[in-house]
Amino acid sequence: MSDVELVLRSTRVITPEGTRAATVAVTGGTITAVLPYDTDVPPGARLTDLGDDVLLPGLVDTHVHVNDPGRTEWEGFWTATRAAAAGGITTLVDMPLNSLPPTTTVDHLRVKREVAAAKAHIDVGFWGGALPDNVKDLRPLHEAGVFGFKAFLSPSGVEEFPHLDEERLAAALAEIASFDGLLIVHAEDPHHLEAAPQRGGPRYADFLASRPRDAEDTAIARLIAQAKRFDARVHILHLSSADALPLIAAAKAEGVRLTVETCPHYLTLTAEEVPDGASEFKCCPPIREAANQDLLWRALADGTIDCVVTDHSPSTADLKTADFATAWGGISGLQLSLAAVWTAARARGHGLEDVVRWMSERTSRLAGLDRKGAIAPGRDADFAVLAPDETFTVDPAALQHRNRVTAYAGKTLHGVVRSTWLRGERVVAGGEFTAPKGHLLTRTP
Repeated sequence: MSDVELVLRSTRVITPEGTRAATVAVTGGTITAVLPYDTDVPPGARLTDLGDDVLLPGLVDTHVHVNDPGRTEWEGFWTATRAAAAGGITTLVDMPLNSLPPTTTVDHLRVKREVAAAKAHIDVGFWGGALPDNVKDLRPLHEAGVFGFKAFLSPSGVEEFPHLDEERLAAALAEIASFDGLLIVHAEDPHHLEAAPQRGGPRYADFLASRPRDAEDTAIARLIAQAKRFDARVHILHLSSADALPLIAAAKAEGVRLTVETCPHYLTLTAEEVPDGASEFKCCPPIREAANQDLLWRALADGTIDCVVTDHSPSTADLKTADFATAWGGISGLQLSLAAVWTAARARGHGLEDVVRWMSERTSRLAGLDRKGAIAPGRDADFAVLAPDETFTVDPAALQHRNRVTAYAGKTLHGVVRSTWLRGERVVAGGEFTAPKGHLLTRTP
């Protein structure tokens, strides 16, 4: 204990063994011990007494569209990582599309890393992209440290990132399985989308009808079949259709190497409450009905759904038109994800330990970030300090996102993030940020 530099003390520390009063010792940015609450502070160590605020491991968000470089007017590493830090997120993994160039070659990855290096307030990793014509680039990207590969089974919404048909999906998955990589998939079937009614206009009901559940269900069935064929690791992104849950549960029971995420907006917002013309609620797949949401929560509780991530997908305000057919599809949620999920979780009888499991422990495991996701010796000293019973009303003007368009405007949420720490250094407290301290992460070999 003589080399301890920092001690954080709280009556409520969330550890892998449960929540307890504890003293957490930090040396060189690493947690070195989790000790009884009344342990003496070593000489020379700095003590931060958090009182009854909860000390939890920093969240790990593995689904973020930063859009930098190329579309930085939509977001950017500076604003995205500040928003994340303000919301208790200490690590994000950036999606390969909506930036220009997309992260689909080693050269493109190098460009993105150079842009992010000086702007990251938290740690940042990168997904690669799987396109119809870049199978040859997948292994080099894997060796360069991307955490896996994103693919679409239906049009992505940007021309530079085309989707994979059945044949190209098989080719990409065969290559990725050859080095035991991870394919993460936007699973909607294009044929079902084309067959759905496309009315356009401001009515949310019309938009919902244009993205039917069976588009997700069919694409997920295709993906599971290919995962079985190649014994490949696959991850279903942003699940919104509860109809797919029995298929997913059966595949997991068979031993298919399958994981699944959902998002705060599917767990906290419902189709019934979306006003017509309010395209800040538009995302793909869409926010569905309350009865569907209940089943997602049940699947999260029983482990059929593994984790919760934001799918933060911002745009400039002018792209959020009142016509759901033409408006950009994406919800900005980085800064509010913890509070939104915690608000809904507590109302359903879940505790903060559950939220940590869904938003930190399992997301860390998904990306193979073995130094993140827990308050335990040997892990990075990444923390969020939360006042779980305090509430706030969402004011878009108070958000750190570059474009302050939010589906949560005016909502009262539980959980105020007092401060966020990265490797034992406070990066934000009371709205005040330090200079960027984030590291660029690569996949652990």
